[in-house]
Amino acid sequence: MESIRILLCCGAGYSSGLLAQKAKKAARDRGISASIDARSEAQVESFLEKIDVLLLGPHYASSLEKFQELARPYGVPVAVIPHQVYGLIDGNALLDQAIELKNKK
Repeated sequence: MESIRILLCCGAGYSSGLLAQKAKKAARDRGISASIDARSEAQVESFLEKIDVLLLGPHYASSLEKFQELARPYGVPVAVIPHQVYGLIDGNALLDQAIELKNKK
């Protein structure tokens, strides 16, 4: 069984929390063992040694390089969640993005 540990970085957390729930359901439906959490920007650093992928809410696109630098020592790839995936709260697409990012590293 494939497994993946994903952290979503968000602001207030409502949309990202909902997206995390949808992605967890998608993972269960697909037989993937997944840990998917949504946390605030201030909490990201404390999770870096425990995750495979860091995905940023679209509103953090301008901070992508900052998060990539923060995650580099841990070997954690970082990407921005596309607006459409975030806006539609598409758990399957988020899971696909995370798996693709993990497999690239």
